[in-house]
Amino acid sequence: MNSRKWFALALSGGALTLGFAACGSDDSTSTSSGSGDTPSGLSGSIKIDGSSTVGPLTKAVSEQFNLENPDVEISVGESGTGGGFEKLCVGETAINDASRQVEPDEEKICSENGIKFEEVTVANDALTVALNPQNPNDCLTVDQLAQIWGPQDPATNWSDVADADSGFSEEIQKFGPGTDSGTFDYFTEAVNGEEGVQTKQYNNVGEDDNQTVTGVAGSPGGIGYFGFSFFQENQDTIKGAQIDGGDGCVAPSVETVQDGTYTPLARALYIYPSGKALQEEATQAFVDFYLENSNAIGEQIGYIGLTDEQLTESQDKVASLTG
Repeated sequence: MNSRKWFALALSGGALTLGFAACGSDDSTSTSSGSGDTPSGLSGSIKIDGSSTVGPLTKAVSEQFNLENPDVEISVGESGTGGGFEKLCVGETAINDASRQVEPDEEKICSENGIKFEEVTVANDALTVALNPQNPNDCLTVDQLAQIWGPQDPATNWSDVADADSGFSEEIQKFGPGTDSGTFDYFTEAVNGEEGVQTKQYNNVGEDDNQTVTGVAGSPGGIGYFGFSFFQENQDTIKGAQIDGGDGCVAPSVETVQDGTYTPLARALYIYPSGKALQEEATQAFVDFYLENSNAIGEQIGYIGLTDEQLTESQDKVASLTG
């Protein structure tokens, strides 16, 4: 992911001058390792999987945590929110990254396997609709998005989209994540009114948002969607559409998410640590560190920070699992 590359460059260039606390679509996996001069005494391994939207934040937090705790091995996979829950609920992972809330069937599987967990909010997001810069349409209504992404007879040309710029008649090329993606689930429910319901006539990029950027940038009529942090990285090749949720056109931004005007595509991002994993000292220290530093680290790489109320709630939920 580009986010990982961006973070590595920023870290090596000294862009992150943050005072972090010491302790407190492919299924690709990367392992964070540190070289801190003052080992904390913590050791062990933490296996994380899930959302490709949350993954870059978790990897960035892992790299910072490892500077203080070089003997803790942290692996972060990106098999999608749904794919991550499949692993968490059978005890294969300690934490699931998620860009949507857990589903009832996932909760059931976890319960049947004795896996307790908590939903911990770690950041906020403006799910962003990406357009080719040649597209004269700067704002799209939810109804227009539904015309493009709906399950029945979706528009195939921009001239077929009601109230779209009448002079733009490029073929619509759609790029989006696969069905294991929490972003797919959130977008389909927000736009089409039912989770998982969307046209199958699109370029399925799995968990590789780079393909969406490449596809939209290379197609005048291209359209796709992904998390705000990924849009931030690629503004030189694509543009983010303003969204009209019923009260006028609103651009995706930190301010519009936090003031509640970017609807209906503003959302929270989560990690789901298991109660068993949090009994391990290294995992508890990592989750505590994540919450203490998620705003500072996340804002450096395009994520939208937690409010004080969200942070307190998240810390209370972790405490409920750790005692």
